Amino acid sequence: MIDESAIGRRVRDYRKAKGLTLQEMADATGFSKGYLSKLETSKKAPPLSTLSRIAKVLGVTTSVLLGEVSTQSSISLVKKDERIPIAHEGTAFGYSYLSIAHRYPDRHMQPFILVLPPNPVKPKAMFQHDSEEMMFVLKGTMRLHFGDQILIVEEGDCVYFDGNVPHYGESYGDHETVILMVIHSK
Repeated sequence: MIDESAIGRRVRDYRKAKGLTLQEMADATGFSKGYLSKLETSKKAPPLSTLSRIAKVLGVTTSVLLGEVSTQSSISLVKKDERIPIAHEGTAFGYSYLSIAHRYPDRHMQPFILVLPPNPVKPKAMFQHDSEEMMFVLKGTMRLHFGDQILIVEEGDCVYFDGNVPHYGESYGDHETVILMVIHSK
């Protein structure tokens, strides 16, 4: 299980070890100094896209900041009952994310099981981050808003896209949608 209360402390420790002030970190990540200060003292995990940007500046992986440890570096097995809920930028809209490769250190991809609730709350802004994303619909149907397009992605369909283009997904219909999602930060 990921200790969310330790993530901010790890960010602070790595920032200080690298000799960066909060202002220098803010300038490098694009986040405000106040936001970073709150993140470093928070008991909750920030969104994964935030951690990814911070990790890049600190020269570590998100796995390191999450405190994920593996006894083997070339393989990771996570059983169905060992998936870990994780905070991500969509949790405020009812999305839930389960980490399915949290034991693999220094990974370049972030795979999740993403569950979109029925009757979603529309985000105030679309998501946009420096990444490539793949979504494979395992159950249900998703309506994907991508730039000025709307795509219907049904069970068994796969969509791969540039995360720099504003986007968000929502369940299409009265049932939740379950997606295998993989994010690769650039």
